Amino acid sequence: MAGTGVRVRLLGPVEVIVAGSPQAVNGLRRKAVLATLALHVGRVVSVDRLLDVVWGDHLPATAANTLQRHVSYLRGVLGEPGSIVARQPGYLLDTGPDSTDVQVAERLIELARRSTDGHEQVKHLTAAVALWRGPPLADVAGSAWLEEQAEHLARLRLEAERSLVEARLSVGEHAGILPGLERLVRQHPFDEHLHAQLMLALYRDGRQGEAVAAYRRLRDNLRENLGIDPGPRMRDLECAILRQDTAIAAPAPVVTAPVAAQLPPPVPTFTGRAAELAALEALVERGGAVVVSGTAGVGKTALAVHWAHRAAARFPDGQLYVNLRGFDPAATPTDPARALHGFLEALGVPAARMPSDLDAMVSLYRTTLAGKRLLVVLDNARDAEQVRPLLPGSPHCLAIVTSRDQLIPLVVTESAQPVPLDLLSPGEARDMLVRRLGERQVAAEPAAADDIADRCARLPIALAIVAARAATNRQFSLAAVAGELGDLDAFHAGDEATDVRAVFSWSCRTLSPPAARLFRLLSLHPGPDVSAPAVASLAGADGPAIGPLLTELTRANLFTEHTHGRYAFHDLLRAYAASLADDAEPPAEQRAAVHRLLDHCLHTAHAADLALHPHFSAISLLPPRAGVLPERPRNRSAAAAWFGTEIPVLLAAVPLAARSGFEGHAWRLAWTMAGFLHRQGHWQDWLGTQRIALAAASRIGDQAGQGHAHRSLGLACSRLRRYDEADDHLRRALDLFTDVGDDAGRAHTCLNLGQLAERQGQHQQALTHSRRALALFRRAGNRAGQGYTLNAVGWQEALLGNYHSALASCGEALRMLQEVDDVQGQADTWDSLGHAHHQLGDDRRAIACYEHALELFTQVHDRYAEASTYVNLGGSHRALGDLGATRAAWRRALTILDELGDADADSIRANLDQLDASRLR
Repeated sequence: MAGTGVRVRLLGPVEVIVAGSPQAVNGLRRKAVLATLALHVGRVVSVDRLLDVVWGDHLPATAANTLQRHVSYLRGVLGEPGSIVARQPGYLLDTGPDSTDVQVAERLIELARRSTDGHEQVKHLTAAVALWRGPPLADVAGSAWLEEQAEHLARLRLEAERSLVEARLSVGEHAGILPGLERLVRQHPFDEHLHAQLMLALYRDGRQGEAVAAYRRLRDNLRENLGIDPGPRMRDLECAILRQDTAIAAPAPVVTAPVAAQLPPPVPTFTGRAAELAALEALVERGGAVVVSGTAGVGKTALAVHWAHRAAARFPDGQLYVNLRGFDPAATPTDPARALHGFLEALGVPAARMPSDLDAMVSLYRTTLAGKRLLVVLDNARDAEQVRPLLPGSPHCLAIVTSRDQLIPLVVTESAQPVPLDLLSPGEARDMLVRRLGERQVAAEPAAADDIADRCARLPIALAIVAARAATNRQFSLAAVAGELGDLDAFHAGDEATDVRAVFSWSCRTLSPPAARLFRLLSLHPGPDVSAPAVASLAGADGPAIGPLLTELTRANLFTEHTHGRYAFHDLLRAYAASLADDAEPPAEQRAAVHRLLDHCLHTAHAADLALHPHFSAISLLPPRAGVLPERPRNRSAAAAWFGTEIPVLLAAVPLAARSGFEGHAWRLAWTMAGFLHRQGHWQDWLGTQRIALAAASRIGDQAGQGHAHRSLGLACSRLRRYDEADDHLRRALDLFTDVGDDAGRAHTCLNLGQLAERQGQHQQALTHSRRALALFRRAGNRAGQGYTLNAVGWQEALLGNYHSALASCGEALRMLQEVDDVQGQADTWDSLGHAHHQLGDDRRAIACYEHALELFTQVHDRYAEASTYVNLGGSHRALGDLGATRAAWRRALTILDELGDADADSIRANLDQLDASRLR
């Protein structure tokens, strides 16, 4: 049986909650399958029945197979393979008791029916009615059976609401039910039972005339629309009201303990947070504790209070609230004994019974809550020790704890459910501005509104401060308001509670000195995120020492581990950390930290590049500074994975190095990532980094650096079909390498000139350049270079029609490249051999060569070359008449080229269209 953490919600849109988190169910028919099984939870639903419900009269031939796939998908959503059991003649949802909101509602309604205590009835029925989130099964329209079930569930809700009104009337709550009862009467204008309840509630509230008027409106409505009069019960009730019959008077009030209602008012402009609200909803029946954690100003209190008001009806025994002042500049954290004293007072404990020591207070608090259904909001907690005494012991109570700390000890020892709160999404940030400024103002300047959201890092407190400024200065355009947001001083609304800088400082005060220093130094990292080894190098500390400091920062929500081993903070926190660094860290120490970071990036990137392309060429590096621990990717796959993760950081590190006076690092970093950017098809990034590299190398007069940058720019321009620019850059590179006596650089550049000539259809000129490169590589003794260039010679010979010469050149190239274990070069050469065999009519051998090439291109993650080889493979399959294999190869090529955004995709798409057209003829 599936775990108790699974809940299927049907009383509204169909939803799944697993361990407190909402899980998306995509697709109308998948939702229909889930809803059908959930309405029969614990019972087998036959395949025939499911097919009829889901497809009705439009049953496709593949419906049975599709149903199996839908069931498999739903098992994945529910999180356990055993959640849906295959049992003849169909399937059974096995998620345990109370695993659907329908089950819970029916149980609560039955408990109320059996109870003879009016207050118990109110408690159970209030909780039941609160389970409806809107029209039941709202998003599975189109199935006749499910629409019938939706009508049944709607009737069940109405019956529960009628019973709740009856129960509340029986305990003297006639005044409190009037707003909701009037809404029900408007929704059901012919319902005599509801009208009778309304008349009775109005009469008991001292509004005899309105009660009689309600009867007469019903009578007139029935006559006009249905041609009938109210029934005898209604007429009798009207008479009883007119004569003020004591039999219908309100029951004598029962003296009860006060119901605590301590929640602060909700934020009227609260918006978004759908996933977090759904997670809280799912935890209502579970009870226990929830920890809402997040960085300063992210809206933890607003979320907790908003949801608490929304859920208050499900906690009829009251709602307790305390601000624990865990991060408050003006007060010390609230003592748990003081908080308990306030709670016990609110629960009606007289002063004479109030204990004096903490343990006795905890015992009385939990005894008082035993058997009750009560919500406790513990806001702004400092740590787990402050919270533990305030947690209820009753399983029917729920405690919501908010804190800047993640309060992991509570998650471990108290099984508290974590609900982490992140920055608003772009859509939520815009909605918040709309709620505060109005739709018209935001719609008039949508770009400025988005700019404000970005400059506020989508942090709710920052958005609120800026929106308040815009709202109180309507003469300012939003663009003008956005233009003021240059630094943290703009995020200040008059006191410490609305000063972003001050709010952040309250979190930083809790840090140890080493963690505070690390927080400051992290502002020097260019982002967008950082690994733990890079943090260690930045700080000049070893790995074991940096781990606890990162944990301290993440627990304080000043730094976020957004994915395993990757850390980041938002722009406003970065700006705050930078201001602290400027105040506390000497310029020399900041420069030394940047130097260590750039050394880490450069030496690790160089090692990763060599792991991918070990024998072709390399640049020389100075040893890293003390305190730098570069990473060493253990193999090609690890190197490619490292580049794939770190490339955004490296792209930011190049301009950081250039503007910080580390020009040598700038051009060398650009050199180390050029191969990866090339192989992944990131040609615009390649072009941009090399332009920065060229400017940096030029500033310090480094001719070798300029030569490498010009050569790389030539390659990038060639890929982007900017051939004149490519030729200019490559010829400048050739001159620079000649000036500094770099034969390997000259050889590479000649090889690249050959590739450029080939791209322009100048095959004889390309062959000349390649043979010149071969002579230079032989003089330099570079075996990998010779292998690459022999392959280029062979390829160009094939383009000139000399296929047997091409096979000889490429065969020699392959042997050399296998000797030095250069996988990239081998892959290129297998592709060339495939082309020569294809041109000679030996397509089976060509296919074998292409398949070798594809296997190796995958290893080195050269996506553009992989796509090109798939195109060639498709051509050989077509020559053999295997159009299915042709289509498969070309579609794979098209997928890759589309992902790369390459213009060659259009020609492949045209070839596929032509292939499909020929099949139809």
